[in-house]
Amino acid sequence: MTKMEPVRIIGLPPGSLTPTGTAAKALAEADLVVGGTRLLAACPDTLIPEGAHRLAIAGPLKPIIEAVRKNAHKGRKVVVLADGDPLFFGIGKRLGEELGRENLLVEPSLSTVQLAAARLALPWQDMDFVSLHGRDDFSPLYAALVRADLIAVFTDAVNTPAEVARALLERGADCFSMTVLENLGAADERIRPLALPETWGMDFSPLNLVILERQYPPEIALSLGIPDHFYLHQKNLITKLPVRAAGLAHLGVAPDSTVWDLGAGCGSVSIEASHLARRGRVFAVERNKTRAAMIRENIRRTGAWLVDVVLGSMPEALDGLPEPDRIFIGGGLGGEANQDTALLETACRRLAPRGRVVIHCILLDSLHAAKDHFQSLGWYFGVTQLQASATDSLAGDLRFKAQNPVFVLWAEKP
Repeated sequence: MTKMEPVRIIGLPPGSLTPTGTAAKALAEADLVVGGTRLLAACPDTLIPEGAHRLAIAGPLKPIIEAVRKNAHKGRKVVVLADGDPLFFGIGKRLGEELGRENLLVEPSLSTVQLAAARLALPWQDMDFVSLHGRDDFSPLYAALVRADLIAVFTDAVNTPAEVARALLERGADCFSMTVLENLGAADERIRPLALPETWGMDFSPLNLVILERQYPPEIALSLGIPDHFYLHQKNLITKLPVRAAGLAHLGVAPDSTVWDLGAGCGSVSIEASHLARRGRVFAVERNKTRAAMIRENIRRTGAWLVDVVLGSMPEALDGLPEPDRIFIGGGLGGEANQDTALLETACRRLAPRGRVVIHCILLDSLHAAKDHFQSLGWYFGVTQLQASATDSLAGDLRFKAQNPVFVLWAEKP
């Protein structure tokens, strides 16, 4: 195969899109110029040779990349235009994956985030970055809200600044302030600090960037082993700390895990699982409205914004959820036998290969039913019995008060 002519990727300054000297020189030698309609329009005909072809990016990238590949293999000079830094949420990453980084020559400009940080005089070395372009869920945003104090959010025509504000208010994440920066670098540049509810019904320029800044920390620091009394819960319906810790250890939650917590109660397992699944997703499924409200309040207290609360009866409530690779069942068993079987069958069917399920059982019938089900499937499983005792006051001194014994049943899908 003939050696590929290096593909030039040129970043144009945000807003003005005025080609620099380097960009102008590359365009003057180009046989093919590729870019979005707005970027192509910013390059006058005087900069591009008469015989050069312009190819607009206005749909799927695959045919565009194939055209770039074919022209480069034929020895033609290809220039791809980008906005700002092509390697920062830009086309540079995809071209590197498809063509090989060794076949690229990248000339970056200022990124939109750099310009935004300068406008707000914000040091941005610790900033987190989220792109909502083309997404139908906000899980990357929720994950960033947990771990970062300063977040830059790239929006699109559907996931607008108003939708970002709505998502934060629905989660109770009103501890973040919002600034919307529109048309950065252009003559009509506008920078607006906005209260979250103020964005409802507002129109924004399609070229905008949202900066979120934490104003105060959560009431309770999100971690493993949060004391039971820190959680709002109903009666004594909470997976107590020693058993919760053992259950999460057996579950083996990874940073990118998708976790189902079925029969979530007050959400203590979901909330602490979200501390581990920091790039994943966590769903707390609960059929009781009061307990679901308690989960939302506990999410607000701990800042565990990654947790999605799903209100509904199981297994029907699981229908629209993404496939899990970790399932915890703490309060989902113990009802009628046929309901237990239906829930277990659904959970086991939906669980990803090599995924894990952990069930906390107090009743022997529930333990035997779950154990028999895993045996019938031929899954590798085990049971650990835990009985913790905690200090309690008595006659001016301390004694140990025993908690209920719990069977921790775990199984792994082949």
